[in-house]
Amino acid sequence: MPFVYRLTTAHTLSPEHLRRALQHIIRRHQALRTSILLDAENDLFIQHIMSEEQGQNNTFSFVESTYETDEQLKNIVHDEQTNCHHFDLSRGVVFRFHIVYHKQKPSSEVLSMNDVLIFNFHHAIFDLASMDIFLDDLNRAYTTGQLANDDRPALRYLDYATIEQRMPMTGAEMFWLDVLHNCNIDQPLPLPYDRYRVVNEHATGHETSISFAFDADVSHDLLTYASTKQVTLQHLALATYYAFLFKLTSGEKDLCIGMSSDGRYRDELRSIIGLFESVIPLRCQLDPHWSLRRLLDVVCDVATKSMKYSYFPLRRILNQHQHASAPTFLRVLFDFQSDESKHKQQQQQQHKKDVLIGDAQLHCVSTCAKWNRYVSVNELDLSFSIQHDIAHTHGLICTIDASLDLFYETTVDKMAHRFGTMLQQLFLSPNDEQMERPIYELSLMSVDERIMMMSMNNTQVAFPCASCIHHEFAFQAMQHSQKVAVELDEQSLTYSELLYSAQLLSLHLLNSHRILPGEIICQCVERSLSMVIGMMAIEMAGDVYCPLSARDPQHRLHLLIEETQSRLVFAHWLTKNKFNSGIVLVNIDSVVLNQYSRSDGEADDLSGVSVSPGDIAYTIFTSGSTGIPKAVQITHRSFVSAVRSLISIRLIHKEDIVLQMAGCLYDVHLQETIGVLLVGSTVALLSPTSSNNINDVLTVAQKKQVSYMQTVPAYLASMMDIMLEQGFGNLEYLKTLDIGGDASSVQLLEKAHNCFSKNTLIWNTYGPAEATVNCTFHKINCNHPQDDIPMGHLFANYICVVLDEFLENVINDQEGELYIGGAGVFAGYLGREDLTQKALVHINDEVYYRTGDLVKIDCNSRLHYQGRKDHQVKLHGQRIELGEI
Repeated sequence: MPFVYRLTTAHTLSPEHLRRALQHIIRRHQALRTSILLDAENDLFIQHIMSEEQGQNNTFSFVESTYETDEQLKNIVHDEQTNCHHFDLSRGVVFRFHIVYHKQKPSSEVLSMNDVLIFNFHHAIFDLASMDIFLDDLNRAYTTGQLANDDRPALRYLDYATIEQRMPMTGAEMFWLDVLHNCNIDQPLPLPYDRYRVVNEHATGHETSISFAFDADVSHDLLTYASTKQVTLQHLALATYYAFLFKLTSGEKDLCIGMSSDGRYRDELRSIIGLFESVIPLRCQLDPHWSLRRLLDVVCDVATKSMKYSYFPLRRILNQHQHASAPTFLRVLFDFQSDESKHKQQQQQQHKKDVLIGDAQLHCVSTCAKWNRYVSVNELDLSFSIQHDIAHTHGLICTIDASLDLFYETTVDKMAHRFGTMLQQLFLSPNDEQMERPIYELSLMSVDERIMMMSMNNTQVAFPCASCIHHEFAFQAMQHSQKVAVELDEQSLTYSELLYSAQLLSLHLLNSHRILPGEIICQCVERSLSMVIGMMAIEMAGDVYCPLSARDPQHRLHLLIEETQSRLVFAHWLTKNKFNSGIVLVNIDSVVLNQYSRSDGEADDLSGVSVSPGDIAYTIFTSGSTGIPKAVQITHRSFVSAVRSLISIRLIHKEDIVLQMAGCLYDVHLQETIGVLLVGSTVALLSPTSSNNINDVLTVAQKKQVSYMQTVPAYLASMMDIMLEQGFGNLEYLKTLDIGGDASSVQLLEKAHNCFSKNTLIWNTYGPAEATVNCTFHKINCNHPQDDIPMGHLFANYICVVLDEFLENVINDQEGELYIGGAGVFAGYLGREDLTQKALVHINDEVYYRTGDLVKIDCNSRLHYQGRKDHQVKLHGQRIELGEI
């Protein structure tokens, strides 16, 4: 605890006289010649008071040095603050006197203007109030050359410690035990840390401090409100701080912080040098639905009772919670200075800033007061101190101190602005309605963040008029009739051939099975040309495509067919045996091969099928949290818009050859097939056996000169291992690597950057099935250092909000749930209106899908994935609810 003073007058001081004066003080005050030893066997500290002769010679350090610049002095002071080797408790070396001469030590052996005195005390035996006693005695001893022994304090510091140990304090003990019952006092508050403290990591002691005055009108209205409600400013400021912490910590309801108490609760303690100041825990279990008025009532009660029992030693409070290794309330603090008695104290403290020793005047360097305020705290995280400036402006001043081990200075500056924003909401012309609003409605968002959110959602792009999937495909078939649309090994279909085959199959649906537009047609087909024909035929018939996986057990397939009420199932020779005789099967291969031909008139029949962009194009099952799968429904409009969004950012080009990687359980397989065909690109299919063999996948990619590939992170990691092990090269034809389905790591992307060609662009895409495959994208630049891989920005015509559990906007870098709106929002779950109502939320006349994904927004408007709100997991990109297992 260094107290730093600089000589500010022409008068001089004698170092030798100062040394003798300090020896008088040490003889007078036993705390300054007390050794502290650890009795490890009994887990106790033992105090030993050294004799006056021992204390006079051995128990304080006398050091001299020089400085030339303020920066050098700052480094010296920092060393005094942080270097624990300056003291030796076992030998009673608890005080250190350091003279720092300006530029050089004078030959005259005197201290003169701009020389600095540093009085440094070990915090185990000293507090801020002790400094007043020390300075009075130092001036008297220096001036008179002695300190009278007959006015020594009747009660010694050791006596106080002994009496405190013997006091039963039963009422206080029961109070603190009850107040902190079931409180996780060592659980850190989820503050907006930039770095986290590593276990056993030594704190550097570096901190930053920001002070700001409340807006004059806010101060006036806050003071008026306190007076009107007949509450103290301290309690009102404390309630406001709790409300701020609740919002800053993303809705933490059980808030336990520390507040300092001087501990000198008896008059005879006010003349003793020693450590009396302590920190008491203030716990508030708030309800987010409370108004500030209700919170204020609770805080008044909590603070009043806690201060009543503040004499109970902190050590004994902590002994009640021996499981807690690092109590949070010792690191997150609140302090308030107000009322007339405090004002008198502040006037005295100001007077003490200009100290007289003999005829010499010394000025206290301002940094030391802040350092000593929390003398019992070893590792400060964050503190808020609010001062009522009665003497000057009659306004309020807030000082935020924060550890630079944990926070950037910019983060602390943002906290200050957010606190000011909240104060304006509460106290600028307050009224009853305003004060009765729930706490959760308070906002910490700055004006810049609101503007950024508007800009982030400014994604509107004017695409051509909405149309249906099969209309878009027919257009591409006319444009590129002889271009290869889909290929598998040595088989292929041109756009015109695929169009013709799909028309034959769709006519079969209409004529032979009397399928009506809007019906759901399930398809269980392995990867093949028939798979793509079947998908497009269903769309041409105006029906709804629903994929089923041939790898699912028979009972699940029957369950899904029953859910969709599908009258028939598309299959082929590899999958027809998966179903029992009660299900109508249509063998795609047989229909396409045996159908004689279609006439122009029949083609006209297809064009007359009534389908609009708002109709459902496909439904795909995702895992359900109740154990029952739920079917997501996507319209033609949403899917076509999603494909146009891909084209608009050039994620996919009509010249691309796209490797169809995803299985039919993943909605991305629609993007890799139907979506690719709407672009005018070529689909390169894998055979059913090749899809599970990475070597075969790489061989096909190289042979087909694949230029676009979409995969999930886990699969990509395995693929790159084999590429490196077996010398597949860097897939030089690959122009776009699209990674999605799960969170990607920086290490994975750096490896991909080195593994693939320098011409390969790597993208990170994100989107739940309910948002039509993808809704965000991020082009990765591995040359720029990054801590994580962002989800990025929104695709064209998508919008989003990030909300807390009360549907209130979160601030930048604060975790919240992602809600997606705009063109790609799904049309609801098939036959599950109850689930649809839970999943879709109306906000400001827009419909949003509640994703369940937790994200943050950075200052560049990019989304960052943080995890799931529920217990959903992903396996190779596939959503799985544990309830379904």
